[in-house]
Amino acid sequence: MFTSQLALLQVFFLMVPEGVRPQPSPSPSGAVSTQSDLGPRTQGETLQSSSEVPGVSTVGPTVVTPSAPGNRTVDLFPVLPICVCDLTPGACDMNCCCDRDCYLLHPRTVFSFCLPGSVRSSNWVCVDNSLIFRSNSPFPSRVFMDSNGIKQFCVHVNNSKLNYFQKLQKVNATSFQALATEFGGESFTSTFQTQSPPPFYRAGDPILTYFPKWSVIGLLRQPAGVGAGGLCAENNPAGFLESKSTTCARFFKNLADSCTLDPTLNAASYHNFTVLKVPRGLSDLQNTKFQVPVTPVSQADSPLLAGNTCQNVVSQVIYEIETNGTFGIQKVSISFGQTNLTVEPGTSFQQHFILHFRAFQQSTAASLTGFRSGNPGYIAEKPLLALTGDRRHSMTLLQSKGDGTCSIKRHEVQFGVNAISGCKLRLKRVDCSHLQQEIYQTLHGSPRPEHVAIFGNADPARKGEWARILSRNCSVSAMHCTSCCVIPVSLEIQILWAYVGLQSNPQAHVSGARFLYHCQPIQDSQQETEVPLTTVVTFVDITQKPEPPRGQPRMDWKLPFDFFFPFKMVFSRGVDSQKGSVSPILILCLLLLGVLNLETK
Repeated sequence: MFTSQLALLQVFFLMVPEGVRPQPSPSPSGAVSTQSDLGPRTQGETLQSSSEVPGVSTVGPTVVTPSAPGNRTVDLFPVLPICVCDLTPGACDMNCCCDRDCYLLHPRTVFSFCLPGSVRSSNWVCVDNSLIFRSNSPFPSRVFMDSNGIKQFCVHVNNSKLNYFQKLQKVNATSFQALATEFGGESFTSTFQTQSPPPFYRAGDPILTYFPKWSVIGLLRQPAGVGAGGLCAENNPAGFLESKSTTCARFFKNLADSCTLDPTLNAASYHNFTVLKVPRGLSDLQNTKFQVPVTPVSQADSPLLAGNTCQNVVSQVIYEIETNGTFGIQKVSISFGQTNLTVEPGTSFQQHFILHFRAFQQSTAASLTGFRSGNPGYIAEKPLLALTGDRRHSMTLLQSKGDGTCSIKRHEVQFGVNAISGCKLRLKRVDCSHLQQEIYQTLHGSPRPEHVAIFGNADPARKGEWARILSRNCSVSAMHCTSCCVIPVSLEIQILWAYVGLQSNPQAHVSGARFLYHCQPIQDSQQETEVPLTTVVTFVDITQKPEPPRGQPRMDWKLPFDFFFPFKMVFSRGVDSQKGSVSPILILCLLLLGVLNLETK
């Protein structure tokens, strides 16, 4: 009997206190329950064949591994509750694996990589399998064998902190060459490969075209400027899911001959082909279900030489391409801008080419909301959003022309970027109130910003996501001027902002904004005047950083409720529990009396 009691006592001494037990963190999608077994087994894995001991939990020293053990069956791309890289509402943002507008069950099959923060990070806690008798963890668990042949019991813990920050791989002088050798490749790769075409486009892949009239395969081109003069390079391919704009220059020795013969000037040459939905359409070019026609949005006339003018020359080409995940391209539309050129020696002009990708069947309302400047927090150098009535727009600054006068075009205010701009405004003499109104409008732009977005994804329909802009106009009484007109000459835009949220992934938000006007008087006798105007924008960081932690919490050492059970059984010598509970007390009293007697002698 003493042998069995001693063995049981050793089992309890193997236990680690409950304080070091890995605490489960709540899962955004709900906790995943497991049965009493240790999860699915893989080939070569066996479970510990020990009898279950009631009350014994999953405990032991923890070793955190950065990735899941081999042969795991977990979803690597669950949708995150907040998708920080979803910057374009109603459209698929490239390499943003949590963007719901991409309609992708497995984003990595299409995207070449996932942006940081767009996928969940996994965390496995492992201990020696021999220490585990029964698992009562609410998280998925399994037993696997490591490289040393030792069985490890692992629990998949959903650590919420890991899902808000991913550390970049460190590169130093010693590891640079090894990483370059492992991940590097040839600078240029062949467009066409001998093996069978892939089943779908990946981000950045060239888009295939087909000319039915000549039965020729080609690529969708987006000419781009090269060299110091920005000459058009015709062979620049358009990349799948890469929305971008290019500009290049064309020069003509004899525009009279090129006007009707050069295909780059003719709108028909930009849509006399079909686009393959997916690359596997190459295997069956006669099957029209893999081909998408390029549909002109409006009628574009052919170039025409009329006297000394070449009319209807293509100056801008805009492709609108709608995609549907791995199903490929669903719709292609094209629109043109045309101009007239004067025939003279050395004629040149610029052409603009724009490609825009968006999700198939997206709502018109979503496409009109514009781009986000962050989701939720502002991203540096993104436009600062303003609101006038129910209209959302970007806050702007003055912009000057080549001669220094004020231009109709204006600079966008970029978040976190302090800027100053100025120009000269020529004014004809009118009454003072109209003069002041015109200058105010020139300084703050039209429409006048009334609110500023607190976060980069502010919705105009939700007034709580916007902060009112404080404004202080000129004080006429302070100038003490009777025969003059007090006009504003400078606008200072002050933006107070701060970081909020987790320290591992802080989100920038605007706390407040103010328009501060500076004024000066001008004489009423002046019939025409030229006023230099200035706008300044200043961003002030008012982040209040929390106090650093003062130390790690101490472990809460606890003993099992029946820790003294073996001693109790020894002292009771098999009698009932009531007498067994009295006998240790009597023995303790006798020992105390003996000690007292020794001290009195």
